[in-house]
Amino acid sequence: MKILIIRFSSIGDIILTTPVIRCLKKQIAGVEIHFLSKPNFKSILIANPYIDKLHLLDANISTTISELKAEKFDLIVDLHHNLRTLIIKTRLAAPSVSFDKLNWQKWFLVNFKINKLPQNHIVDRYFDTIKLLKVRNDGAGLDYFLNADYQIENLLPATHQQNYIALVIGAQHATKRLPQHQLIKLCGNFTQPVILLGGPEDRSRAVEICEQTGAHVFNGCGKFSLDQSAFLVKMAAQVISHDTGLMHIAAAFNKPLISVWGNTIPEFGMYPYQTERSVIFEVNGLKCRPCSKIGFQKCPLGHFKCMNAIDVQQIAVEVKKVLPEIPIAADPNKNGKI
Repeated sequence: MKILIIRFSSIGDIILTTPVIRCLKKQIAGVEIHFLSKPNFKSILIANPYIDKLHLLDANISTTISELKAEKFDLIVDLHHNLRTLIIKTRLAAPSVSFDKLNWQKWFLVNFKINKLPQNHIVDRYFDTIKLLKVRNDGAGLDYFLNADYQIENLLPATHQQNYIALVIGAQHATKRLPQHQLIKLCGNFTQPVILLGGPEDRSRAVEICEQTGAHVFNGCGKFSLDQSAFLVKMAAQVISHDTGLMHIAAAFNKPLISVWGNTIPEFGMYPYQTERSVIFEVNGLKCRPCSKIGFQKCPLGHFKCMNAIDVQQIAVEVKKVLPEIPIAADPNKNGKI
């Protein structure tokens, strides 16, 4: 049997498909698993041993469809379910099953604060999509397979290589991120080494955080590839993250994890999956929340209470339950502000 799984984006959504990939491969004898995604997410999937062939979406969808037609799939598992996947399924003319995105339920929750969503994780809903195959969730959680054997001494200064906190300051939308003053206040509560993780777009914010806090905070934003960032998450003693892809990578490595939620809510079904120690921080009782199922570049009401009212000192208390307050070692040649 040859199965094509489709999920174009994003980082977190793709990682949340990994239990389905694994269980299909391990539970169906002789199955051949193919996966279709966007080229910029290749690094998340290329090392996955349960994927027999990875296909990358071409700018010309007809080119991709021609490539896929040659494979003669027995089943298409559409875990993205949009117009492009409909075109692909129609043109391939193979049997298919499609993930129910529950868009109207999300719309009701965002606009009327009426929750009609099922009380289960999106991973379990992905498994509902393939129930005709009688494949069961094995309960082994998420997967993330690194593409290389990284060495921490090649990535971090000596002062920050052990017992560090990985603080993910990035997120695609501003309303999913703690504001700058909150991040500065949070970092000021630690003496342990802190690694700031994010993309190049987060670098200037990270520079300011380092300047306002101290040598214990190292700016890693824009310095590492996604795969290297995943490795640093794996090696961290504690991870603090917004609702973003590295949060799900931390869950895949079963790290002690604190997730911070702003305009989005865990009830959408994308909270950290099957982690032994996961703590959620959010401001409950706000009539305006959730204001979007994705996010905005600024708070629609201007007050941004969902993030401004997060108790960052309590986050520090939770970290110290897991991680002893060990100051970084003195290193006059490294101050973390690079």
